Amino acid sequence: MTVPEIAVPAGATSAASAPAESASAEVKPGTSVPVRTAPTARAGGSADSASPAGAAGADGQALRPHAEDAFAAELAALAAADDRPRPARWRLSPWAVATYLLGGTLPDGTVITPKYVGPRRIVEVAVTTLATDRALLLLGVPGTAKTWVSEHLAAAVSGDSTLLVQGTAGTPEEAIRYGWNYAQLLAHGPSRAALVPSPVMRAMSEGMTARVEELTRIPADVQDSLITILSEKTLPVPELGEEVQAVRGFNLIATANDRDRGVNDLSSALRRRFNTVVLPLPADTEAEVDIVSRRVDQLGRSLDLPAAPDGMDEIRRVVTVFRELRDGVTADGRTKLKSPSGTLSTAEAISVVTGGLALAAHFGDGVLRPGDVAAGILGAVVRDPAADRVIWQEYVETVVREREGWKDFYRACREVSA
Repeated sequence: MTVPEIAVPAGATSAASAPAESASAEVKPGTSVPVRTAPTARAGGSADSASPAGAAGADGQALRPHAEDAFAAELAALAAADDRPRPARWRLSPWAVATYLLGGTLPDGTVITPKYVGPRRIVEVAVTTLATDRALLLLGVPGTAKTWVSEHLAAAVSGDSTLLVQGTAGTPEEAIRYGWNYAQLLAHGPSRAALVPSPVMRAMSEGMTARVEELTRIPADVQDSLITILSEKTLPVPELGEEVQAVRGFNLIATANDRDRGVNDLSSALRRRFNTVVLPLPADTEAEVDIVSRRVDQLGRSLDLPAAPDGMDEIRRVVTVFRELRDGVTADGRTKLKSPSGTLSTAEAISVVTGGLALAAHFGDGVLRPGDVAAGILGAVVRDPAADRVIWQEYVETVVREREGWKDFYRACREVSA
C-alpha cells in the first residue's frame, strides 16, 4: 500500500518548521504518515537538498555557514573515498564520520581538518550510538564543544544540521511534536493542510538526524514529549487519528549543560532513552591552545580579520590564565588560587582571543599584544563585581606580577582593572 503524506501549506507559520509542498493523497485513520517538505536551494548546495536555505547576505555569503556548507569539500572527498558499509540513509560510514570529526589524510592526499580535539574513543562511542536506535546525549560543562560536535555529527551523518530545536525555558511542546497553521485551523479545523511539522517530526519522516540543544533548559513536561518518540519511534497525531512513524536513519542528538543540573533535570524514563557521552575539558594546556588557535583562525578568516603574527604567545597566555583560575592552582602546582564564578571555558578563551585580534587589526598595528586580550580576560573572569574582582586582583598581584616574561601583561591588566 502506498503510504500517504502529510502536506504543509505554503506560508504556514510555526516555530516548529518551514513550509512544505502540498499532497493530494487521502489518509485513512491509523495509517503511518511521513511528512515531506519541499526541496529548497541553499548556498553551496543544490535545489534538491533536504536542508533549508541558510540566511545569506546580499553577496550570497552566510555570516556563519552550516557545517555541511563550510566543510562541503571535505565531506565530498570523504564520501568519494568511503567504501565501508553505511547505515540506512547515512551519507558516510561510521568510520568516515569519525574521521571527519577527528581529522586525517585520505588516500588521495585530501587533508581532513579536525573538528574536535579530544579522546578518539568518545567520538567513536557517539558515532556508534547514532548507528543504533539509541539517542545520543552530549553532556559537559559549558564550552566543551557540545553544540559544535552535535552540528558536525548531524552534518556528516545526514548532510543536514539544521533540524534543530533550541531549548529554552519557554520552549513549547509544539517545537518538539508539531504545530498548526492557525489560519487553516480556524477556517477548516484540524487537517493535514493545517499541520506544521517540527524539526523532530521531519527528521522522523525523512530518516534524518534531529538536534535538541540545551535539553535541561526545557520544561520537564515538554522534555517528556520525547519519551514516546525515542521509545516507540512514533509520534501520534490524535487530532487526525494518525501517527508519524520514524523511518530508518532517524536519530536524535541532545546536549545538556552540567551547570544546569537542578534546573530541569531529566526524568529517569527519559534518561534511559539516551546513551550519555560526557565531553571533558581539554586534557592539558597544549591541547587547549591547539583548539583555541584552530578555531580563532577559522573565525578570523570568516570575519576577514588579518592573521596576527606571533599571536600564539597571547593565545597561550589566555589559556594559561583560564586554566589556572578554573583549576584553582597555578600550572606548577605551587600556589593555590580561588576560582571565580564564571566557567572560563575554552569557548570563552576563543572569544577573548578573537576580540583581541579585532582590536589589534582595527586599532593597533595588527600584532596581537597583551593589551588586546587583557580587557577580554577581565570581562570573562569578573562576572560577580564584588567577589570575582577580589579574586582577579589577587591573581594579578600574586601570580601575574611575579611571572617571568609577563610584565607587559601585568601592566595591561592593571590598566584595565583601574
